[in-house]
Amino acid sequence: MNIVTYDGSWQGFLTAVFEIYEYKITDVNCCNMHTAHASLFGKIHHAHTNVVKADRVLTSLQKKLSATAVQNIYKNFLSEISGVENVMVRFIQYVLANPQKVENNFSNSDVLKIHQVSKKVHREKHRMDAFIRFQRTKDDLYFAMVKPDFDVLPLIAPHFEKRYADQRWLIYDEHRKYGIYYDLQNVNEVSINFSIDVQNAATVAAIYSEEEILYQTLWQQYFSSVNIKARKNTKLHIQHMPRRYWKFLPEKQPHVPKYASK
Repeated sequence: MNIVTYDGSWQGFLTAVFEIYEYKITDVNCCNMHTAHASLFGKIHHAHTNVVKADRVLTSLQKKLSATAVQNIYKNFLSEISGVENVMVRFIQYVLANPQKVENNFSNSDVLKIHQVSKKVHREKHRMDAFIRFQRTKDDLYFAMVKPDFDVLPLIAPHFEKRYADQRWLIYDEHRKYGIYYDLQNVNEVSINFSIDVQNAATVAAIYSEEEILYQTLWQQYFSSVNIKARKNTKLHIQHMPRRYWKFLPEKQPHVPKYASK
């Protein structure tokens, strides 16, 4: 077994693919150097991220695949599923080795796996588009905290940049400890290590503006008033809005926070 590691970045992975070809590495186990198991045995090759090499691999894929298929590879990368890099490597090798387009040849297990995982990641991205709730802080920053199953922040950035172009906002991934910040001109990745208990009224009052806390109160009251108990269908509700998202939805908090008076 030849182990090929990379730094965990997308360009790092593409560099690893390039060097698998460059150094004619076979019987490959490709993995993130930060998550690689210490028990792995075999010859280890670390691919140092090289933008030129990464771009050459990406260009080759763009010539052989549709834009959707290239995006599906990226979605698999963002899935962070254990061992997904090896599926991606085999898929890329299969694509580059065939003169015909094979991105829809689902009889190949790697093609099928790439397609299946990309659908899961896209579904999570779609849910983030729908379930993210911005809340205004005292310094006029619109803040949202999320904890998606997959690393979908890079996928949702264009949607929120276009939809909320007139306000500063930050979407923070609680699990991965980083966020995307829009400063009215560009979206940038920011690394932060903190946590906010959105269910703690005192914490909310200390961070969010008085207007925001009032809006949350009104929204919770509205949500409660339009909820017809006789028509309650918990199973269907959870199907469309899984419980794991409730933590960051103001309307799902058990207690309405009291807003401070001036």
